[in-house]
Amino acid sequence: MTHPERIVPDETEPGIVALHLKRYEFARPFCAGKDVLDAGCGVGYGTAYLAETARRVVGVDVDADAIEYARTRYGRGNVEFVAGDLTELGFEDKSFDAVCAFEVIEHLDEVDAFLVHAARVLRADGVFVVSTPRADETRSEPENPYHRIEFSTGDFESTLERHFRTVDLYGQQRVQTRRHRALQRADVLGLRKRLPFLRGASRLLSGTASMETVSAAEIAISPELVDRATELVAVCRP
Repeated sequence: MTHPERIVPDETEPGIVALHLKRYEFARPFCAGKDVLDAGCGVGYGTAYLAETARRVVGVDVDADAIEYARTRYGRGNVEFVAGDLTELGFEDKSFDAVCAFEVIEHLDEVDAFLVHAARVLRADGVFVVSTPRADETRSEPENPYHRIEFSTGDFESTLERHFRTVDLYGQQRVQTRRHRALQRADVLGLRKRLPFLRGASRLLSGTASMETVSAAEIAISPELVDRATELVAVCRP
């Protein structure tokens, strides 16, 4: 698994894994006892996490190598992994109670095509839980070479509203102390990111865990965080 944006827990710092797994933790109450589709499942760690409480989880990803890894590493009785294109989902209408898609839509050329299918495969009382990085303004040619689009908050919400009856927005962010936010504002040159010894000093001064070591308990997902979130999370209903 060598894709730069592919999270493989066995090969990734625990803090980075926690940042991604937090979204699955947020979604798990919606999935308990349900039939779930994990769209863009990658190597399947989140699929397996949902399966601890869901009735059945199907993980789909376009990367056949990732799917093979998922079957070997995270296979279990109530989990199925399928290689497939999210814009051409082959499942029958109303097949799932919940659909999850975390850090996926920014990689798609045809976001609306995927959302059509996500809404189609949901049952009438189902829920679609989706996340994406928050951008100050929507960009169709982002700096990140692996992203096809990055959404502003308003455009993310309006895109989802084209396909779902209700859209509730949440923001994800590391829990930060006031000291940490003050240090960020003061570091206009971004020196902490470029100089390792300053990162270490910053952790001591700010009282906030680094990205590499942060735990799930130090990450928040809340409606109050939307305006300053690093990632947007939406709970949508058909």
